[in-house]
Amino acid sequence: MNVLLKFSRAVDWLNSQIGKYVIWLILASTVISAVNAIIRKVFSIGSNAYLEVQWYLFAGTFLLTTAYTLLQGEHVKIDVVYTHFSKRKQMWIDVFGFAFFLTPFCLAILWYGVPFFIKGYQTGEISSNAGGLVRWPVYALIPIGFSLLLLQGWSELIKRLAFLQGLIEDPTHKKVDKTPEEELAEAIQKLAEEKAAKAAAA
Repeated sequence: MNVLLKFSRAVDWLNSQIGKYVIWLILASTVISAVNAIIRKVFSIGSNAYLEVQWYLFAGTFLLTTAYTLLQGEHVKIDVVYTHFSKRKQMWIDVFGFAFFLTPFCLAILWYGVPFFIKGYQTGEISSNAGGLVRWPVYALIPIGFSLLLLQGWSELIKRLAFLQGLIEDPTHKKVDKTPEEELAEAIQKLAEEKAAKAAAA
């Protein structure tokens, strides 16, 4: 079990790092959307590439952070029923869900998603829209995202089994000092301060 817990910690670290940086895709998508709208209104110039890169970024945000969301325990649950059970029963429900629902679902998506990506890459598939983008980068997000989700599901499964054996504390108890919005605001402020300091030094 110690080896499995080390694997679990490694997966948790990986997805926490990915979640920390992928959040910037939301800002990038927002900026591109705003620039696209301004260019269309002011200069009457538009491109489907701008529109497509927005949903590429959205797809990246969604698919690459599903594992991070699971790590943080933020996926939707039927808490009306779930919270009435004892902690051990909740853990067994999670074990069953990770083993018999999440794992087969992710494996099925990978079974179809990997060939789908490979075909798009080999053919160099491009969007049918005028000025559209090449498709394989966004197709690659499917196997990457669901691989990360599968690994995180196994990590959560390991932690719950370890808890049931009395080896670790409750893995569902999350100590969150700051919300993601507060962390993003601090990161933006820090970046602005660094830029201001460089401008003052120049």
